[in-house]
Amino acid sequence: MQTSNANVLKIAAAVVSDSTGRLLLVRKRNTSFFMQPGGKIDAGETALEALCRELNEELGLIVNSDRLSPLGLYSAPAANEPGVMLDAYLFSLVLDERVTAAAEIAEAKWVTREEAWQLPLAPLTKEHIVANHH
Repeated sequence: MQTSNANVLKIAAAVVSDSTGRLLLVRKRNTSFFMQPGGKIDAGETALEALCRELNEELGLIVNSDRLSPLGLYSAPAANEPGVMLDAYLFSLVLDERVTAAAEIAEAKWVTREEAWQLPLAPLTKEHIVANHH
């Protein structure tokens, strides 16, 4: 029998907004859901280290960890992996630099909360971020 956390992915993700309050959402290649930038935490990495690495790989951003504010740990179903749950360490980041979609990211989009609801959103993004974004 599988242990209960065999189907839990630990990820770190950024709730990225700009000075006008728009959210940055990304869509990975060959998927339809928009989500927060971020990714899996590798063995030996902290959530913060993983997120800084992912932001660099996915968006070409060099982010000092002191710009990231922890928002807590959230759980949601994974968007692209059926039966898998995410444990997501969320951090907020206010950004006014340009971002460039790179690595596995097909599209990076700045949206208002109203515009976000028009997009297919990953469960984590829909339940915990767009719904509660201030």
